[in-house]
Amino acid sequence: MNWILQPWPWYVAGPLITLTMALLLFLGKNFGMSSNLRTICTMCGAGSTCDFFCFDWRSQKWNLLIMIGAILGGFIAFNFLSVNPVPDINPDTIADLKVMEFESAGKAYVPTELFGSEAFSSIKTIIILLTGGFLVGFGARYAGGCTSGHAISGLSNLQLPSLIAVVGFFVGGLIMVHLLFPLIF
Repeated sequence: MNWILQPWPWYVAGPLITLTMALLLFLGKNFGMSSNLRTICTMCGAGSTCDFFCFDWRSQKWNLLIMIGAILGGFIAFNFLSVNPVPDINPDTIADLKVMEFESAGKAYVPTELFGSEAFSSIKTIIILLTGGFLVGFGARYAGGCTSGHAISGLSNLQLPSLIAVVGFFVGGLIMVHLLFPLIF
């Protein structure tokens, strides 16, 4: 049982992702998490106000099941299959984050200052979360997919737009971490 409690090496997870993508390609499906938001909006009747949501959402039931499975799998893995749910972070990074007043660095899975209940007591944090959520949603819509759709599904289909999007995700991440993050915090 201990093998399931440890982080799995890349040579197990990578081929499993490859096998899944090959199966989806064989079935003619394109995987993506953000497309489920469109499906859910359509299920709730958004098609009556916008043509973008006019499609047969039943054809995307399989993608909704993947999303539900990812949520349940994450919950089970975090709560029942993790020996230490706190990720190992470099001590220098923890020291840098504490200078920026992230006292939970190295103690929690995500910074509680941003994702805990205390985040709602700060107007600055609420504005940051709302702005970040809007930018992620806008970026996923503008790019025609999110990181999972482009990096996993799009690259496995050898799509040039997905390669450009993934390079953009990495460049954007580097700019955020090294230039914007120190300015915001």
